[in-house]
Amino acid sequence: MENPENDSQIEAEVENLVETLALDPIEVNLFRGMTSGRDGPRIFGGHVIAQALMAAYETVEDRICHSLHCYFIRPGDPNIPILYDVDRSRDGSSFTTRRVTAIQHGQQIFNLAASFQVAEDGFEHQSAMPEVPQPDKLPDAFEQYRVMLDKMPAEAQRMMGRPRPIEQRPVNPREPDETAPPISNIWMRARAEIGPDQHLHQAILAYASDMGLLETSMRPHGVIWQTSGLQVASLDHALWFHRPCDFNNWHLYAQESPSASGARGFVRGQVFSESGVLVASIAQEGLIRRRKPA
Repeated sequence: MENPENDSQIEAEVENLVETLALDPIEVNLFRGMTSGRDGPRIFGGHVIAQALMAAYETVEDRICHSLHCYFIRPGDPNIPILYDVDRSRDGSSFTTRRVTAIQHGQQIFNLAASFQVAEDGFEHQSAMPEVPQPDKLPDAFEQYRVMLDKMPAEAQRMMGRPRPIEQRPVNPREPDETAPPISNIWMRARAEIGPDQHLHQAILAYASDMGLLETSMRPHGVIWQTSGLQVASLDHALWFHRPCDFNNWHLYAQESPSASGARGFVRGQVFSESGVLVASIAQEGLIRRRKPA
């Protein structure tokens, strides 16, 4: 499934997340993050998660994030910068806690709580990775989207017609109106080189963790993001980092949605390295509301 000519074209166009997620310090505990300029009418949620984590890391030394929990409060404006205000909640002997508030137009749009831990040995076990085809046997999702562009609304064409910074290879794709079990497996990796900083690998994994989750909860109902009258938005998001990762290499994002109710879909995910190591777990609840015609 590899195509060197297409890969070269995509590499030339792709957004570099290391540059996009970089922060400018403004004052003690206060940072400014830029938006990508490539989002739709609102900022992609994973972008804010990743930058908020990077802001927290600016106030933490010699510890690695093991979990974060966040709420999406208001849609982010993609046309202006985001301010990140970090509260140094606690510095303990083993754990450090930070709270980060993202602000635009003088209002909170998002908040995050993250916990960091000193390196420590302990008991080890993990779930087994699902048995799925390897990524080199699967097509790039970007190429699949390009084939369907003429069937998409103009705004979706603008967003889907460019390569995303995270390469995705779905194991079980579906047609727009097709129903399917609430299970999805997607191979993912960063397209641009990240470098050796584990903080950045975590931030970019956090960015990618918001991709595709709510689609899993839509599968039994035969709807997608572009379905007429469908309102979709992430409400909250939790992520646990279990082990170090190199997100320039392939990782399997295994997702399942055990419940949808009250106009909300709930999804759980696990991220495995290509060798089967469980590096992270994710949970998210989001709005999936179908508005009735006026």
